[in-house]
Amino acid sequence: MRLWFVVDGRSPIALNWIAYFVERGDEVHLVSTFACNPQLSLASLHVLSVAFSGMRKPGEAHGPPSRHWGKVGLRTKLRQWLGPLTLPGAGRRLGKIIASMRPDLVHAMRIPYEGMVAALAQPAMPLLVSVWGNDFTLHARATPLMASYTRRALNAADALHADCRRDARLALAWGFPDGRPVLVVPGNGGLQLDRFYPPSAEANAGQQAVEEEGILRVINPRGLRAYVRNDTFFRSVPLVIQSEPRARFLCTTMAGEPEALRWLDELRIDHVVELLPMQTRSQMAELFRRALVAVSPSTHDGTPNTLLEAMACGCFPVAGDIESLREWITPGVNGLLVDPADPQALAEAILTALRQPELRQAARQYNLGLVAEKAEYGRVMAQAASFYQGLI
Repeated sequence: MRLWFVVDGRSPIALNWIAYFVERGDEVHLVSTFACNPQLSLASLHVLSVAFSGMRKPGEAHGPPSRHWGKVGLRTKLRQWLGPLTLPGAGRRLGKIIASMRPDLVHAMRIPYEGMVAALAQPAMPLLVSVWGNDFTLHARATPLMASYTRRALNAADALHADCRRDARLALAWGFPDGRPVLVVPGNGGLQLDRFYPPSAEANAGQQAVEEEGILRVINPRGLRAYVRNDTFFRSVPLVIQSEPRARFLCTTMAGEPEALRWLDELRIDHVVELLPMQTRSQMAELFRRALVAVSPSTHDGTPNTLLEAMACGCFPVAGDIESLREWITPGVNGLLVDPADPQALAEAILTALRQPELRQAARQYNLGLVAEKAEYGRVMAQAASFYQGLI
């Protein structure tokens, strides 16, 4: 197949998906909305600035760079109000690129702003649009222009990919024509279970020994995002420590971030919280295996990849109580869901998980089977390839 992807080419989620087709031997072209250097054997790479993405430095990592752009929420709001104004020109440029190359299929991986600009390009071949976790619940409702371009992207899409059933349902309300093909699978194509796996029995025994020596690790893998209530998370830490002083907290993609440092200083919790830099996928897997509980107090989400990674590594999930996460977590069975605005509720859920090893063990077994069935990379991507071929 001759495939064109319109994506944020820095995103490990997108690259994990695209790598499958590169390794299969398909002809893969990438149009990235950010400067990037993906380590893939691509047929071509084009950079298309959309919604001020050209302001990012080429070497800047994927993720929320609050030190450069100001507070995460403010940066998101500015892009939501002003970003759509850049779409018509970007759409014309993308249309010319696609028309000159004539791919079999165009896949825009995310609605804002990749799906929007792909719809404006009006490709003559099938257009597949992916919905990522907060495209509808956060971005589409943010401004009148965001709503209008969301509807336009969905109306132009010949097919839809969503990472949860909730978004497949919401897509119809936002203009996706009923009856067109829909694929519901994890947004990154799933997990390579030879990388994301639980500790061995020997390692588990070692972990129990460490616990007895005074360390109960809790990981927050979400970084600073506009839709993650890290204020709730940080306020829950002293409540947990008050009842369980052995708890220690790991926060990825927060090293040196002023917003996180302010919380540590204000709450005087720097002795129990470690702010870590961005991690590789292998490093994340190790951190999940070392932790007992993974925390994600989000207000908007589809199927977070970090949730699946934590579950595959035997880490007990505690997350915000939102519809999409109930597709994966049955509270009290394989995780706990809480009000993401309530520090006390989050603290109590963390303490419940830390104090009940039998609950963690039962959840671990349940989650390993769930991930193997619904999120194993080879199985998921075989479905995606078949879906592509059907569209073509």
